[in-house]
Order: sequence, then C-alpha cells, then structure tokens
Amino acid sequence: MDDYARGVLSGDRMILSRAITLIESNSPAHFGRASRLVKEILPHAGASTRVGITGVPGVGKSTFIDAFGHRLCELGHKVAVLAVDPSSSVTKGSILGDKTRMENLSRHENAFIRPSPSGGALGGVSRKSRETILLCEAAGYDVILVETVGVGQSEAAVRSMVDFFLLMVLTGAGDELQGIKKGVMELADAVVVSKADGGNLTKAAATRAEYNRILHYLRPATEGWETKAYTCSALSGDGIDDVWAVIGCFIENVKASGVFDERRRKQVLAWVYTMVEDYLKQKFYGDERIAGERPSVESRVISGDLSATEAAMEFIRLFESCNGAA
Repeated sequence: MDDYARGVLSGDRMILSRAITLIESNSPAHFGRASRLVKEILPHAGASTRVGITGVPGVGKSTFIDAFGHRLCELGHKVAVLAVDPSSSVTKGSILGDKTRMENLSRHENAFIRPSPSGGALGGVSRKSRETILLCEAAGYDVILVETVGVGQSEAAVRSMVDFFLLMVLTGAGDELQGIKKGVMELADAVVVSKADGGNLTKAAATRAEYNRILHYLRPATEGWETKAYTCSALSGDGIDDVWAVIGCFIENVKASGVFDERRRKQVLAWVYTMVEDYLKQKFYGDERIAGERPSVESRVISGDLSATEAAMEFIRLFESCNGAA
C-alpha cells in the first residue's frame, strides 16, 4: 500500500488505475487495504473543483465532456473524468465505452478517464465514486468531472459528492421538461442547452430563455447563487469557455461566503453514513442464516401466507438474533 500511495502521489496513471480497481473491489479481503490507501492519500486530496454532469441519455454528455475537458487541459488544468456506465440488471456487466466517445480528451497527457460500472448504485454514480475522486485529487488532478448514467434515479447522490452540479438539456423545452423532474432542476447550479449549432441555434436560444423563466421561480440550489441557463456547442466550441467561467465564478462566490466549506463538510458526513448503509446491506445479504431462510420466506410471500411487512420483520429479527442484538 505504501508503493500504491507513492505511485498515486507521483501521478503515475498506471498505479492510479490499479488503486481505483482496488478501491472498487467488492472482495472483503481488499476492504482493509483500500481503507489504508485512502487514509494515506487523504491529506493530499480535496484541492480540486468537482463538477457533476447529468442529463437524459442522448443529450451529449460524453461529447460535451470531450470538448470541455480538452479545453481545460489546453488551459493548463489536469482533468480526471469519472464516467459511469449503467450495469445490466441481468448480466451485471457494463459496456464501459466512454473512452471511445471521448477520443480527443483520452489522448491528452493531462487527462485521465476512468469508466466504472454503476453496480446498481443509485444516482448514476459508482458505489466508490467518492474514494475515486480522492485518489484523482491526490494524483494532482485539479478538475474532476463526474458523468452520471442519466436523469431520473437519485440525483441527490451526485449532488452529495460535487461542488458544482450541471444539468444538460436538449433544445425543445416543452418536450424536454416532460422527461425531467422538477427535483433535478432544483439541484442544478447551471443548465446547459447542448448542441447549439447550425440550424439549431434559434431553437437553442428559445430553449435557454424558457429554462431561465422556469428557473426564476425555483429555489436556488446553492445559497447566494442564481441558477441560469446557457447554450453551448461541443462541435464548434461556442459556449465552452463560458461554462468554465460560470463554474469559476460560482467557486469564487461560494468560497467567499463559506458555503463551499460547509458543503464539503456535509458531504464528508454523508459519505460516512453511505458507507455504514453499504456495510450493513452487504452484511445482511452475506449472512448465511439469512441466505438459508430466504427461499422459505420468499415462497410464503408469493403464496400470500406472509405479507411483505411481516416478511421484512422476520428477516430483521433473524438478522438481529444472528448478530447479538437485544
């Protein structure tokens, strides 16, 4: 683990990749080693700007990140992209093809792209995304872009690990609004209308105006900051610098007001309880007696002999008895 820590801190991308694989491992044998690694690199983490990017499938998140990240690299930043692919509920596998959709960025020496499976985690983020962010920060990446699976799961999970939350939308606000919950708009620090180029320019401008009217009546996602809509084109590059300028203005604003530090503190606490919940869930489903009783309890629920509430309480009582609860 000392070699891993030294490799990460020196910016060795191969070691960083291996360290993230260790962090993401579900093997109980790796848990202690991963925890030790996180503890060693923790004093060197936390200095990046963390940006969450969400939007419905097809809105162009990967294409935007390719252009946006490449531009930031040209400006001298080191950019890490955590691209999360949905895991199949049937095979449990993921395609992990984001690097192929970020062709320009993946070739830049200042960029690091890590595709990870969501593993069934809510919010369109990997179960270990927080730890991965820390590793990337310790490796010297000062901008972390977290691309989520999409809108409609649990956006609060994304919000709880980033500084700035960006919602990407397509032109045609009327149709688009049907597919986006009000809740995700209330979490967004900026709304970006994508693909604002060619014959789509007029429609994109109209969509931006429509979102600005809507946002005017919503409670701001961040205290002291007014969420607004913007347009950009990953194809032409128009609006890319404007988005980064908005993020920079936001970070300066929230750091001056103390909101930035307060949000980071809350995020750390949320991380603690997320790990507790994850541990308890794994412990419950990994319990041999629970596993032994599941077929019987499930068949009784299906046959109607046992209600769902009664089945849950039966499992809980069994779990508590197995673990010495009073």
